[in-house]
Amino acid sequence: MASGAVIPWVTIETLTSEEMSVASVGDAPRDFADWQRVLQRLLARTPALYDSLKTRSLIEALRAAREGAEDVDLTIKTGSGPHMLRIRPVFGPGGDVHAVRLWVGPASADCPVPSAAVGAIWDLGSQTIQQPIGATRLTGNSAEQYAPVMSIAELFHRISGFNRHAEVLDLLYGPRAGDKLQFDVTVTEGSERPGRWRITIRARDDDRTRGAWLLIEDVTSDVELSEWPTLERVGLREAHRRAGTHLAIVQTEHASISHWLTDPAPWIRWDYLFRPVDVFHPDDRGRLIGLTDRLQSGDTAGLTVRVLNYGGGYTPTSMLLYPYPGYPNRQLAIAQLVRIADDVPMLESGRHAPESTQGAAPIGYDDQLRYRLAHRLKRSPVF
Repeated sequence: MASGAVIPWVTIETLTSEEMSVASVGDAPRDFADWQRVLQRLLARTPALYDSLKTRSLIEALRAAREGAEDVDLTIKTGSGPHMLRIRPVFGPGGDVHAVRLWVGPASADCPVPSAAVGAIWDLGSQTIQQPIGATRLTGNSAEQYAPVMSIAELFHRISGFNRHAEVLDLLYGPRAGDKLQFDVTVTEGSERPGRWRITIRARDDDRTRGAWLLIEDVTSDVELSEWPTLERVGLREAHRRAGTHLAIVQTEHASISHWLTDPAPWIRWDYLFRPVDVFHPDDRGRLIGLTDRLQSGDTAGLTVRVLNYGGGYTPTSMLLYPYPGYPNRQLAIAQLVRIADDVPMLESGRHAPESTQGAAPIGYDDQLRYRLAHRLKRSPVF
């Protein structure tokens, strides 16, 4: 190890019980690299440590940290002085260890504070991403906006400069053993300072989860490349805004909105819900699900549905559905939504955050929603 060089933390994902791999070394992605080889190379760069710390001992320490869900701090005596081995687990929403982070170096060296990281779970049945309170430590998150669950559409809405939505949806809606993804995203929603997250995902279909386990690392840097939307994307969004139409990706089998291709429809309450499927009226979900076979055959379909609005009621909305090209087996459709009624609560610039209907049972995290909307309207005159 070169003199004065900062020794990075190594992040090893443990998203399934059968496998472990390296997600990151410092801020650099490793895309599921073999963890034993990475650790052997790490030890080889410090000969004194390589002679004193056997690979087997290191493996046992890592497994102890994973299974015991506890920090590990060991002092290792070497011919060139004492060294430290530090291992820190990364927890998910159920207290399970989604990753372990390792640092090993001379006791006299500065050990950097590891960046924030958290585990999350995609549950296919409920259509939610479950996250622990530790997610508020990630850049772009805040305690005021935290909710234990969120939809995949909410996650997509917070990130920019990303074009792998179809790959992510393919994995999440059709979880198969061995499927995995790793990618970096820029988080711009809800933060004055853009953040950078590294998301590592493994599909799961077992007695613990039908869906996927995730690891989210905060890899925000002081030097960030600016990401500018393309002229085509800006032009298309503005054209749809002026026409009063909105496009979304809808998962017809589960009757849920997975992603907004344009600005979200301002009359639809789609975010901060306990259950993302509540965006559609219960009596209309079956009608939407019933179109799945027709869309998979290549046809288009139109229907009028009632969608939840920000007053707690339902608004008639026209939907024209097209098959999503390239993914015929995932029940994904492109939906064009047009508001039919005019006298409905809408999410527009200058309006206060919506209030729930008096006496109605809560359907979502309304306090968090009000905070986000108030913060957003203060930052920009255009919603």
